[in-house]
Amino acid sequence: MAKKPEVRRSIARNKKAYHSFEVMEELECGMVLQGTEVKSLRAGQASIVEAYARIIEGELFLVGATIPEYKHGNVFNHKTTRDRKLLAHRHELERWHKKVKERGVTLIPLELYFFESRVKILVGLCRGKKLYDKRQSERDKDDRRNMERAMKSSRR
Repeated sequence: MAKKPEVRRSIARNKKAYHSFEVMEELECGMVLQGTEVKSLRAGQASIVEAYARIIEGELFLVGATIPEYKHGNVFNHKTTRDRKLLAHRHELERWHKKVKERGVTLIPLELYFFESRVKILVGLCRGKKLYDKRQSERDKDDRRNMERAMKSSRR
């Protein structure tokens, strides 16, 4: 039998992170979740805009992410903004921990998605942009968009 192509279904994206931060590296991590959290994510409800990641005692945690309570849950429903453990290889965590100690470097969640029926999160090692860097990246994006439009109109 042919293998199914690997499909990545996005749940939540942090568009603000790409505007406010320069992403130096990315790391895909798994998440430790409760049952009602997974059901709530399958309903497409989550927010990682105000979230960040921290390395505490050699373990990676997601802080500030909001997964609303499952509507059909009961008294065993989860807390909406609890700290969630992220699963990553120890050698990558040690390498990132050294970089995070630098001034101005932080861990920001970029995207939350389903990959082969498992919840994954893309965490970025980021450095904050200055105002002039944000303006320059906006100019670059506008220039790329204008060049694509010019290419399309010249083909016609």
